[in-house]
Amino acid sequence: MSLEIRGISKRYSNGVQALDNLSLSIGNNMFGLLGPNGAGKSTLMRTIATLQDPDTGQILLNGMDVVANKDAVRRQLGYLPQEFGVYPRISALDMLHHLAVMKGISKTGERKEIVDTLLRQTNLWDARKKALSTYSGGMKQRFGIAQALLANPKLIIVDEPTAGLDPAERNRFLNLLSSLARDVIVILSTHIVEDVRELCPRMAIISNGRVVLEGSPVETLEKLRGGIWSIVVKNADEFNDVSANFKVVSTKLVGGEHELRIHAESNPGDRFRAVDPDLEDVYFLTLNSQRIQ
Repeated sequence: MSLEIRGISKRYSNGVQALDNLSLSIGNNMFGLLGPNGAGKSTLMRTIATLQDPDTGQILLNGMDVVANKDAVRRQLGYLPQEFGVYPRISALDMLHHLAVMKGISKTGERKEIVDTLLRQTNLWDARKKALSTYSGGMKQRFGIAQALLANPKLIIVDEPTAGLDPAERNRFLNLLSSLARDVIVILSTHIVEDVRELCPRMAIISNGRVVLEGSPVETLEKLRGGIWSIVVKNADEFNDVSANFKVVSTKLVGGEHELRIHAESNPGDRFRAVDPDLEDVYFLTLNSQRIQ
């Protein structure tokens, strides 16, 4: 499978330029999409999922024009948007059977096997007969995952899929996605940088509707090796001094004190400690460089 996104742009009626001549090439396996709020990730997801058309550009799924062949694309698509609605009085079991029929799974025995398997995979089996209105936020998210996987989709799009899941559920879901991605395209749009590092052979960072970095997480980390340093400051004066004299990547509290991570090609001083780069360093450095431009 291949997904080619060629120079697509999308401007909304309120004047917001959500996508700006964006191009990506995505193959089998998991592809991670990172970016801040308003970067254009959800707009890109909806456009690939045939829910809206780009103003310009082209999207090809295995050579097939997505905009011109929406029905054919939808038969191969599993989509979990960031927010989705459910019929509150229907059970998860009945709703999945209904959606399976709409997906063309008409044989009763086949449909039962598929639905039962998905309910077990998403840890909803014990609650399968309960009304969806009684589900917690995490359970509704797991139901959304189950409906996205109906009919063995060849293209799976998940937008912030682990929102509302506890750590055990999150790991269970990510392991499920990872097992599926061997034979299909899985696009994972998330704010959780660590998920992309662990799961995605390739990734892109999007900002202001444009791709600002594309590549392998391993390769991007290797380029930063030896260039990330850490220092713990004890007061505001020290904090301001480091911020004024070095390229600060990120800050966080450690034991009530501020730890600053900076980018420098050589040792910036005795108080600084060399640290291994992580994907958050890549993410923040990339976005910070865009703000400076």
